[in-house]
Amino acid sequence: LMNIIGCLDRPSAGEYWLAGENVSKLNDKALARVRNRMIGFVFQTFNLLSKSNALQNVETPLLYSGVGRRERRNRALEALERVGLSDRTFHKPSELSGGQRQRVAVARALVNDPAILLADEPTGNLDTRTGEDIMALFEELYSAGQTIILVTHEPEIAVRAKRHIHLRDGEVTEDYLVENA
Repeated sequence: LMNIIGCLDRPSAGEYWLAGENVSKLNDKALARVRNRMIGFVFQTFNLLSKSNALQNVETPLLYSGVGRRERRNRALEALERVGLSDRTFHKPSELSGGQRQRVAVARALVNDPAILLADEPTGNLDTRTGEDIMALFEELYSAGQTIILVTHEPEIAVRAKRHIHLRDGEVTEDYLVENA
């Protein structure tokens, strides 16, 4: 389901509409544009470029968007500041803690101002405290109006969400809103 929402796969049946566009009918090149423009991805394993510093990692999606060098730099610096990493701009992933690497990944996901932030087990490789920090960041982003779709198997993470959708064997088994989450 995350792959369909993220325009990485097409649905086997039916249609998928995103922002008024039937993305299930788009070719691969058009899907890549939609992904880059509308969807930010945060993965469990960070997926950072090891030879690039934090700033360069965050700038990467902007390269594919054709953003000029100066604007690319400014937007990446702003995204790093937003996640509390302006003091780690020129550090490579190997010089960052797990939580800092995940914050770089979040900044990279946000730099194009996506309509949707997809987070696949974003706390799975983090210790409890760092996972709490990442969730606090997601809550700040949500409060600021960011749409976040988060996949987790951790009940202590899921309980913080406003809406829960449970899947089993590819089928929705529950879908409900949570009050006071």
